[in-house]
Order: sequence, then structure tokens, then C-alpha cells
Amino acid sequence: MKPFLFLLVACLLFSCGKKATIHITAKNAVTGTPYSGLTYYLVRSTSGGSGEKTKTIATGTLNENGEIVLTERLSRSSTYAVRVEPPANTCYNKQITFYLGTEDKFECPFEFAECAYLKLNVHNINCIDSDDEIKFRRLWLSTNESNNFVIQTGCFQFDGNYFSLPMGQYKYEWIVTKNGMTPVHDSIFTLSANQYFDFAINY
Repeated sequence: MKPFLFLLVACLLFSCGKKATIHITAKNAVTGTPYSGLTYYLVRSTSGGSGEKTKTIATGTLNENGEIVLTERLSRSSTYAVRVEPPANTCYNKQITFYLGTEDKFECPFEFAECAYLKLNVHNINCIDSDDEIKFRRLWLSTNESNNFVIQTGCFQFDGNYFSLPMGQYKYEWIVTKNGMTPVHDSIFTLSANQYFDFAINY
């Protein structure tokens, strides 16, 4: 009887763990639209003498609301991670994974955004001399992210190529210095998924 009690207590303290509720959601970071049908994985990792072993212990697809609630017994001797396969042509949060701790309730909110394609052209069409200067930068208004200003001088001419970036609302800001004057300009535009768009700064 005593060996049985010892094993039971050891199991409760070290390995059996307790049931946990895991709420997985996935939505578009720009529009808030839920992603239904994406595949989710709950993965268990266990370390031992032969190294780390991983096993998918739960998988399926998100429902029409882009979510699923799992109830699983998580062992204290293992670590767990949740991931969701991103939608096709994703440019934002493509590889995100949530690692679970020791709580009994977990929120795993995944956000994605499909790619759009932008081409930037910058031309000093009224060049005066080598003291001409332009500073410009791009801001992703949908998530409040921005780049540093790029600074160019003289009779700058640039024709870019299309590059991928997440869909959403953007703003270009540019500051031009000519003849001691420094006007500030900006322009806002929206890119939808898979859209190709040309943006020109002529100064």
C-alpha cells in the first residue's frame, strides 16, 4: 500500500499536473477579421537522457469565429507551446509561437496580415544644387510602426522595385530643404491584400 501511495503523491507533485484551459484565437491584425479554418498545434517537449523529445498532443482547425478552446492536462515535467499555421501570403507575425507557463488558463491571440506590394519612386524634379536635401520615412498606421528617416542630398533620383509589406494603412512623410526653406509633406494610402501600388515623391 505504501509504495502505491508514494507513487500517487509523486505523480501529483511532479508529473501529472492539472487541467488547463487554452483559448486560441487568430485574426487579421489590420481588419480584425477572424481566420477560420487555420490549423493549430499544441506541442509537448520533454527532456531526458536521450535529449529533448517533442510530440503534437492536440491539433485541429479554428472554428468560424477563428478560435478554439482546449482543455488539456499539462504535465509539470514538460513544456508546452501553441502555434497556428498562418494564412497564405502572410507578411506579419508569420512565425509566432506561444509558450505556456504554469497557469491554468492561457490566452493565445494570433494576429496575421497578408502581403501587399509597394514600389517607391523619389525624384528631385526641380533640382537647384548639391545642397538640396530630402528626408523621408514610411509609417504603418494600422499598428503604429514606423521606419527611420532616410536622408538624401543633391539631385537625387530613385526608381525602386516592388517589395512586400503587410496590408494596411500607411503614411509617407518627407521634409525637403531647398534655398533655405523646409516644407513638410505627407500622404496617406491604404494597401489591401495582394495589391500592387506605386508611390511617388516628386519635389
